[in-house]
Amino acid sequence: MQNLITDDQVAMLGAIRQEILSGIRNFEQFTCLQDYLQAFPDLELIAEDYELAAEFFNTCRSNGIQGSNTDFLICAVAHRRSYSILTLVQIASSQYALQ
Repeated sequence: MQNLITDDQVAMLGAIRQEILSGIRNFEQFTCLQDYLQAFPDLELIAEDYELAAEFFNTCRSNGIQGSNTDFLICAVAHRRSYSILTLVQIASSQYALQ
């Protein structure tokens, strides 16, 4: 991860920043993390990102798969730009690959 950061290979969405910071009850921890995250500028989104996110949402929903609007926005942004998504959350992604 350090190499990705050093090589400017990390993109941040405002929605991800919000999710990371949400729920931190200790103000000192919040401000410390907020300061660290300021090293990553928010990726500028366009209407197509939101439209593709809605398309992904609708496709998944019609196949019985649920997700949050933020999840689908992250997927749409990554898909349109051919980015990888790095996460600590374990999902059965191969089960849900979009065709």
